[in-house]
Order: sequence, then C-alpha cells, then structure tokens
Amino acid sequence: MENTIMKPKHSISLLAALSVASAALLNADPIPDSYRQNGWFVGAQAYTFKEFTAFEAIAKTKEAGGNMIEFFPGQKMKPNSEEKVHHSMSEAAMAELKAECLRQGVRPVNYGVVGAKNSDDVRDIMLFAKKMELYSVCTESTELIVDWEACAKAFDMRVAFHEHGGSMSNPNYKVWNPLYILGVVESRDERVGACADLGHWCTSHLKPVECLRILDGRIVSVHLKDKAANGKAPVVVAGAGVVDVAACLEELKRQKFDGHISIEHEADWNDSVPQVKANIDFVKAHAK
Repeated sequence: MENTIMKPKHSISLLAALSVASAALLNADPIPDSYRQNGWFVGAQAYTFKEFTAFEAIAKTKEAGGNMIEFFPGQKMKPNSEEKVHHSMSEAAMAELKAECLRQGVRPVNYGVVGAKNSDDVRDIMLFAKKMELYSVCTESTELIVDWEACAKAFDMRVAFHEHGGSMSNPNYKVWNPLYILGVVESRDERVGACADLGHWCTSHLKPVECLRILDGRIVSVHLKDKAANGKAPVVVAGAGVVDVAACLEELKRQKFDGHISIEHEADWNDSVPQVKANIDFVKAHAK
C-alpha cells in the first residue's frame, strides 16, 4: 500500500479534519507557563498506573505532585465503564476525559506510545491529539515518517519517536538507537523529534546523557525512570540507579528543552504514588 498522506481519496477527509481543528481554535502552542514547577513541566505517564483507570491515574498523578499526564491507548477510562482511552473514542468520551483533567487540575499533554499501520492511522491519531489539545504524540512507527511529518505540518502538532530497549543483534528493531532516530528526524520539520526514554537507553546499555547529546535540539518529550542496572533490570527511584538523572536534567537545561517530563515508574504497580512523588521531587530539586 502506498504510504502518503496526499492520496486523493483522503483529501476531503483531511480538509474536514483540519476544519474541525480550526473551528475548535486548537493549536500546538507551548505548554502554558502556569504549569511549570521550578521551571519544569513534569507529571506522569498514565502507564505507570496501568492497573487503574485513566480517571484514577489523573488523581494519582495529582497526589504525587504532578500537574500533567501522558495518556496511553487502551486504558479503561473510568470505573464502571467499558470506554477506553483511544484515538477512536467518541467525541462525548473525549469531552468527559478533558473535563476530568480540568476538574483535577492535571493537563493532558501527550498520547502514546501508539502504533500506526498506515496514513489513515496517522491522520486519526493526530486529529485525536488535536482535539484533546495535546502537546505531542509519541510513537515508534518511524516507517511512516513521511505521513507523520505531513500531519505534523497540517495539524501544527508535535511527534516524538520513542525507544524501547534493543541491540544490534535484532536488526529489525532500530528505534532503540539514538543515531537511528537522529537520522529519521534531523532533516524533517522541527515539530518532529524524539521522546527520550532515559531508562530504556540503559536497557540498551547506552548512557542516557550521551544519547541526549546526540539528539540535541530534537527532543520533544522525556520518559523519566531510573534502573537498578544496565540491561534488563528493575526500575528504581531517580538517583538510586545507573541513570545519571541529575546529569540528564543538566543536559536538558543546556539544550533549553521546554517539553514535558513524564515519570514512568514501571514497578510497584499497585502502590506507586510515593515513588512517582520521589521522582517528581527529584526533578523539582534541580530547578531550571
């Protein structure tokens, strides 16, 4: 199947989508300064609270001291409901999710990690993000870079390519390597960049601060977690493991990074608010 956002059969639907976005007066403005905490935009990846609903994840993020949240596809939206957070969710459900964020004082800023199979998926994901007034979308579908870039321009929306752990022994999975991500994004529109997953770079036996330097100027968002050791190892609170989180924060300052940091504590699944709070406090202690 041809991979282009400009297929004739999509032109009408794309224009309609843009009309909807324009009518709603949505844009890709920076996150409002009122959400800064000691200079940083910091909250949680809802996957940290995957054993709970999205409504509960919002509340737990607030309890931990965060004021923004990154949603992921497939999380149940609220107790006693079968509705799930997804780019195919109804307009009514989107409105309800936004209203709950507003009620709790937690701003939705990102959606991912979300995969896309074709240009239709890319367009649907980006339209959802636009309607939700997000800062960015997080994906690993680099093979659709042409479509992501086209929609980033059309919707004035940021796209961040994420990385899980990997190695040269699996040539089919490339996004673990920051040099590969740089090659994908460096000649593209400035709204296309990277989601820096500090912990997963250690899973790949890389030094996170060096990876940040490789992607200088192209970092859209950050997934912050520390790990007990390099490779496959447990997640620990920032400062207790092998990720030099303090050095990473200093490097982000040097780069004048102004996106959001999502705490992703992939442990203590049923009671992780204290650990998330410790991570947020660590970030705030290194004020910009």
